[in-house]
Amino acid sequence: MAYSGSDRNDKKLHLVCYSLHELLPFPTLPSDVIPEIICRLPVKFILRFRCVCKSWNSLISDPKFVKKQLCVSTTRNLHFRNYAYDSRKYILTSYPLDSDFTDITSNFTQSDWPYAKFYRFIGSCNGIVCLADNEYTSLVICWNPSTRKFKELPLFEKPTTGLNVMTFGFGYDSSKDNYKVVVVLDYQFLDEDYSFVNKTQVMVHTLGTNIWRTIQEYPFGGLPVPVKKGEFVSGTINWLFSEESLECPCFIVSFDLAKESYQKISPPNLGGVDVGDLSVLGVLRDCLCVTTSGYDVWLMKEYGNKESWTKLFTIPYMRDPSKPKVDARAIYVFEDDQVLLKYDFDLNLILYNPRRGTFKATNFKRIPEVCVESLISPSSLC
Repeated sequence: MAYSGSDRNDKKLHLVCYSLHELLPFPTLPSDVIPEIICRLPVKFILRFRCVCKSWNSLISDPKFVKKQLCVSTTRNLHFRNYAYDSRKYILTSYPLDSDFTDITSNFTQSDWPYAKFYRFIGSCNGIVCLADNEYTSLVICWNPSTRKFKELPLFEKPTTGLNVMTFGFGYDSSKDNYKVVVVLDYQFLDEDYSFVNKTQVMVHTLGTNIWRTIQEYPFGGLPVPVKKGEFVSGTINWLFSEESLECPCFIVSFDLAKESYQKISPPNLGGVDVGDLSVLGVLRDCLCVTTSGYDVWLMKEYGNKESWTKLFTIPYMRDPSKPKVDARAIYVFEDDQVLLKYDFDLNLILYNPRRGTFKATNFKRIPEVCVESLISPSSLC
């Protein structure tokens, strides 16, 4: 009889529990060793260990242990949201990230989504995924796929007319040990002279509160690039902005979550000249990165230091003959330097080996959200 990867893991877990219970009785384990062992296990195993005994349940529920597990967690997953037509509901499918990415289609977990509508990923941080309905309602949800705990945020008020752009950001405020969601609303309204005026409104919600606060507008002008979410890195959320045309993003606006202040981030340049239009903003290896219209991927190794922009690699040029311009996004860089890519003309993700210059198609579709595993519960944050 053949066993799936999940069945084999369950058998291993059973053997571990049996060994701990029969061969190594709980009192023989030093108390300081137990947390060190448990916190390094996958979250689904840790959650099961709560049933071993009351002391373990108390340990795993302790906020200090939750933070410890996050600090040592190295398990990252790709989260995809798909609609299951047979059950007529949305399902979140999570795949572990490793360098043998194309061969892990049998090793995944699925979680039923408790909502009937489609919600877009607007960010992830410390194991929490943030999703929003940016078309019809103003509902934002924070969800931990590993624990399946979620929290609905209070609704915010949207402009009734003239809404041009609505974009979000989500991240961790270390000064308050809490999380914040930011929404940027770019819209038009009629002034006293009955002329249309553009306005950009920025609102912030701190998890655990029941309000959205309106804060100062961006001081740099320009227009936020629509649809594309803000990227969280080094305590800040970052968006692409354009001076005039949305087709040519040219600078980055950074929002400090602790100070709730703005900063303009200069793009990379060569010989004092900007490298070109910025097409995609992202995070690779925990650093802010940007892809230019020439498919060059640049990494800001020291956040906020424009001199630390470093060209990481060039995404191989692939063009759809029916489109004049093709965006390409680097989703993830593995330890062996292979890159997971997404071209906008192809639904499937592609694994690119820059050392060999080879491509390998995958069965994974759409743009996923990369998230580390954690025990943090959004509903417990205050």
